[in-house]
Amino acid sequence: MATSHTPTDPDLLRRLLRAKDRMDAASHEDWTVARMARVSGVSEAHFARSFKDAFGAPPHRYLLTRRIERATHLLRETDLPITEIAFQTGWKSLGTFGRTFKAVTGSTPSAVRRRERAADPLAAVPACFVMAALRPDLTIAVSEKLRRKAARTSEHEDDEDEEVP
Repeated sequence: MATSHTPTDPDLLRRLLRAKDRMDAASHEDWTVARMARVSGVSEAHFARSFKDAFGAPPHRYLLTRRIERATHLLRETDLPITEIAFQTGWKSLGTFGRTFKAVTGSTPSAVRRRERAADPLAAVPACFVMAALRPDLTIAVSEKLRRKAARTSEHEDDEDEEVP
């Protein structure tokens, strides 16, 4: 009896995840369906169909999404020129990057950068200073803090019980 290779087949899912993980790790590289299928060890047609069934999007759309996510992160978190971001995220042309980015996000890369930076007033502050300023005060053990909070809560409840309308 021949086994069916559906997206619920654990061996096929492992193979698809292998290709997906490789794409995630190197989304800036060229990932043709043929290359992804080779990584998965299945035929191109079977890979494309199974990938969409397993992950909800065709391989090319998944890769495009990862590239746009990475570009958005770089726009928000770095001062790299937009051209550099385009090339670092796998685009061969700045025009294609800008056009595709706007089609997917609804905004140009420069508009996203301006909006993201305007929304975060701490964006210009080095991360180490922000983390130090927002570091929780752990001068006592967490269990001690919880015990004190519980004691205050029970005192407050006792005060409410004594009130007579």
